[in-house]
Amino acid sequence: MNNKFNANNLKSLVPYFLLAVAVIIAFRVISEVGFYFSVIRHIFGIVAPFFYGFILAYILSIPRGGLEWLLKKSKVKFLVKHRRGFSILLVYLLLLLFVFLVLNLVIPAVVRSVALFIDNFPAHYANVMQFISQMELLGYSLDMDYISNAIQDWIQNFRFESVFDHIGTVIEASSAIFSGLFVLFLTLVSSIYILLEKDRFRAFLRRLIQAFTSARVYEAIAKHAESLNKNFKQYIRTQTFDGLILGTATTLWMMFMGSPYALLLGIMLGILNYIPYFGSIFGTIIAIVVIAFTQGLTTGIIVAVGLLVIQQLDANFIQPKLMGGSFSISPLLIIISITFGGAAAGIFGMIVAIPIVAVLKDVLEHAVQYHEAKSASVVSEEEKE
Repeated sequence: MNNKFNANNLKSLVPYFLLAVAVIIAFRVISEVGFYFSVIRHIFGIVAPFFYGFILAYILSIPRGGLEWLLKKSKVKFLVKHRRGFSILLVYLLLLLFVFLVLNLVIPAVVRSVALFIDNFPAHYANVMQFISQMELLGYSLDMDYISNAIQDWIQNFRFESVFDHIGTVIEASSAIFSGLFVLFLTLVSSIYILLEKDRFRAFLRRLIQAFTSARVYEAIAKHAESLNKNFKQYIRTQTFDGLILGTATTLWMMFMGSPYALLLGIMLGILNYIPYFGSIFGTIIAIVVIAFTQGLTTGIIVAVGLLVIQQLDANFIQPKLMGGSFSISPLLIIISITFGGAAAGIFGMIVAIPIVAVLKDVLEHAVQYHEAKSASVVSEEEKE
């Protein structure tokens, strides 16, 4: 009897013992979270070239698919037979051409704009002071003496010898540059092989999923994966074309208004357009502020009106035509997805948030429809009985 009582007591203590072990393990994991993050960073540093190579290959697969389709229509049998290799070669040649044009045309123009801004800084500073004086007339004031004294103190306290204190930083930066070039080389090489082996990799992935899932689960995974792939490609195409249109229109409008920084601001707006919803808004605000401080408040207001018109035309006519209804998501859901995407993975997370949320929305809708249909069938059977 006593033995039975002790056995029952021991059995009742097992859940508490397991809970205590789980708490200890959780505490150890949390206390060593820095170690685990360092391990994850180290592993990512190893696989980073292949991760970037996958992203580059995925982006380049969009024009590569179009080039392969064109080569397939060719009457030259050699080109038709080797269309995959030729399409990859052509897309990388186009990439090199794009990089060459950026390095020889875009970057020098941007450097000239920055140099011009530095040369004309006293005039821009005078415009800023004029703007502040106008704000003071409206009841707003800034302690300009404090700001001016702070700038003068920084200039007076700056020592040329302090530059040599950062030689170690310069050496580390040089090492990072060489490391970055090596990662870039591995990224390019891995992206080429990923494009070449894309069909084999997809076939193996299908076999792997089929081996460990039922036919119904595999069909659902394949369907939503294809939808996600379609959404990503459509989003990349849309944002690229829309960014080119928006950046070009913005550049032409600011050139018409006489801004020497039109190209720089237009490129900035085109790039920020990849960040949905907020990117073009932030870019437009920056452009208006730069124009107002460099050309005066009146010109800034006129430019703001023109940019507002361009933004409205883009949001209401151009983007819907390019999207084709692929991302029918409410603005609130867009804001929430961008916020969580940015918190999870920075700018990259903000860019990929919309296609992912669109697919998750479809998954939830299908799940709700399935359970609604199932509930309706159960109710109909009960009514028949």
